[in-house]
Amino acid sequence: MATSRSRDDDFTAFVLARSGRLVHFARMLCGDAALAEDLVQAALEKAYLRWERIELADPFAYVRQAVVNQHLSWARRRPWRERPSGAAAELDLFIDTPPDDSGTIDRRVSVGAALAALSRRERAVVVLRYVEDLTEKEVAAVLGVAVGTVKSANARALGKLRVAPELAGVGDRG
Repeated sequence: MATSRSRDDDFTAFVLARSGRLVHFARMLCGDAALAEDLVQAALEKAYLRWERIELADPFAYVRQAVVNQHLSWARRRPWRERPSGAAAELDLFIDTPPDDSGTIDRRVSVGAALAALSRRERAVVVLRYVEDLTEKEVAAVLGVAVGTVKSANARALGKLRVAPELAGVGDRG
């Protein structure tokens, strides 16, 4: 019983320490706060069942990989799923962001809208590459694709983001 309790304690500590970052990552990945929480929950359920094996390696990387896999498979399985739209959905993506005078919320909403226009793979590449700061090789490993696929998806995504009307003037201060 001591082993089970220790495993539970270790897993609980991991969840408490990392779930906020995982949910933020999932929100950036899928653009939907409720779905992000579901993705993280499903990934954590899988991680708990394998906790003794993964805690010795890199548990965050394992769970992040599971979130990506859940996102990609969830999106394939549920194209008919209801999705929030309009201003409420855009603000919901960044609900935890405190208001400030620098326009941070406006920029985040604009970035979220621009990311929503990308394909699932392009969005996953951009979020893993620039939010999680992974190398192209690491992104390829997480997505289970070739490095060349990551490079081409990244190039297409950045091309779309450069001309996205939502991002026009986002970097301007004035």
